Formats: sequence, C-alpha cells, structure tokens
Amino acid sequence: MLYLDRNENLFGAAPECVDILHNADAAMLGTYSRDFLRGVKSTLSETLAQQLEIPERNILLSYGSEDMLKQTVHCYLSAGETMMIPQYSWWYYKSVADECGGTVAEYPLQCDQQSFSYDVKKIVSAIRSVKPQLLLIASPNNPTGNSLSLDELKIILNESPGARVVVDEAYFGFSNESSELLPQLTRQFPHLAILRTFSKLYALAGMRIGYACVGEQYEKLITYSARYLGYNTLSEQLALAALRNKEYYKHVGSLIAEERSRYYEFFDALDSCTAYRSNANFILVKIPSEAMVPLGEHLQSAGIAVKFYSTGMLASHIRITIGTTAENSQLLQVLQTFFTRQLITDSPLRR
Repeated sequence: MLYLDRNENLFGAAPECVDILHNADAAMLGTYSRDFLRGVKSTLSETLAQQLEIPERNILLSYGSEDMLKQTVHCYLSAGETMMIPQYSWWYYKSVADECGGTVAEYPLQCDQQSFSYDVKKIVSAIRSVKPQLLLIASPNNPTGNSLSLDELKIILNESPGARVVVDEAYFGFSNESSELLPQLTRQFPHLAILRTFSKLYALAGMRIGYACVGEQYEKLITYSARYLGYNTLSEQLALAALRNKEYYKHVGSLIAEERSRYYEFFDALDSCTAYRSNANFILVKIPSEAMVPLGEHLQSAGIAVKFYSTGMLASHIRITIGTTAENSQLLQVLQTFFTRQLITDSPLRR
C-alpha cells in the first residue's frame, strides 16, 4: 500500500539521523540522562532554547505534540469550561476536551474559491462572546492547510488576556511564511504557548518527539511536564541531529512545495474539483459527492490510501499527503485514469 493519508513526511529524515540509529550503543539505551547536573532538563531543551532565544525552563519536551496538547488541556480545562477551536480542524481537539468534561466552541474559517483563511475579527468577536479558558489555533490548520500570520496572531493575543492561547504548529516549516522565531512571542505574551513536533517536517513521526514553548502563565504545565529521570536519550539525539541539518530540511520543504503545485495543476484543470492552497505537507480537495465511493474503490484497487471526509461541512472532501515525486506521480496517474473515465461516459460527474 501507498499511504498518503496521515501527513507523514515521506522524503525521510536527514541521513545523520539514520546514522545515529546505526551507531546507538548499549550505554545510550541502558542509562539515564544526567543533564540535570548542569541545571537543565535536557540537552534538547537547552539547544532549542538557545536557537529560539527563550529561557530553557520554558521549553517543555513531550511524546509528540499530541502528548503536549493533552497535558495542556488537562492542566487548564476543567469540567464545564470552554475551549475554542477552528471550525474545520483535527478531531482530536474535541476528544481531549471531552476527557476533561469541557465543552468546545468553534470559531469560523472563511473560504474563497481556492483557499481557507482565519477571520481575525470574527475570532476576536467569538472570544469576547464565549470567554473561553483555552483558545486553540492550528497554524497551518489540519485539514484546510491555512495559516495565521504573525500580525494576526498579535491582534488575537492582545484581545484575549483572559484566555490561554495555544498555537498548534505541528506543520510549521512547509511554506515560505517562516515562523521560526514565533516562540519569542511567549516573552511578550505570557498567556501564549506554541506546540511543535519533530514528526512532520523532520520526518521522525515514529520516534514521537514534541515540544512546547510557553509563557510564564503556564507555570503549572512547566511543573507538570517535568520528568525527574529525563527523557528518551535516543530520541533526543535524533532530534538534535535534525536541528543540525537545517539545509536538508529546507530542501525537503522546497520539494514538497513543488509537489503541491503538481496537485494544484491537476485539480485546477478539472471543473468538478477544487484543490485548496496549503502551507502544509498535505492538500484538501473538494470532489463531487457522487465521486466519493467510486474514487475510494478505485484507489483501494490501486493500493493507495488517502483521507476521505464524509460528514459535516467537509463531506465530499479528500486530504492527500504530499509524498515523494515518484509517489505523487503514481497517485496522479491513478487519478487521471479515474477522472478521464468519468468524463468520457455519461457520468453525473461531468459538468
């Protein structure tokens, strides 16, 4: 099977990361970290703090950003309290709120012919109306692919002093709109937390490495997330190697942007489909509702998996992970066969 359904980075991790796996020794596996003797939580948090220019105590490591999201929500959302999330977003946000007995309120995304975007005025209006304990912003958002600009985020932060604002940046690094130093905002806005992961851009999803950059209003989370015996030292070494290979990942990001354009070109030529512009390593595509079942069967017979949405406002949408050049060519050929077959028949897909 060719799996293009879970937003993994299929170009793979930097070669140095693979070398570390090959050279791992028993000492790395059988002993605890002693970084605490130097007054830091870990070498990885120390390195991230230096690169992002924020205090090391404000860098929190986790088992992927999924784990840090869960810790944050469980720390700050109590039964009956409200967390605000994007209208079209990752199902897991609501699931974690449910675990705490909290409620979820959605703020709207706006959509034009080819892209989704955040409406900052409507978000601010919703904050004033709902008064949430937590405001979650996904940038880029999964599955719509849209981001929030730095200036837009500052407006929201200035208008939400009563809420903790959590920005899920799992998909940072896949566009030219750099947010590399966004965590520095946590010094100016103590109610801000930035969640990131090594799963997507750095292609280390299987190693489960995430981190948060948090402001001073997250003291409870800083204490709660601390690990007396340290962290996974092998995963830390892999993450440090990834951070040393910025040029490799910059190149991968450029390749993924080029591959996204191939999908845009393909779907833009079809009157019946809309491919929404994305800042992530996936794209969301609207297809005719009557195509959902036959396309699913066609892809299954070809041994290819993409994500199908069948409920709510995203019904008759698919999300495609951007694979390697060869993998994308394989899927595009299968899609070409499917849509050509529909267009030369009397199918209702034809417009």
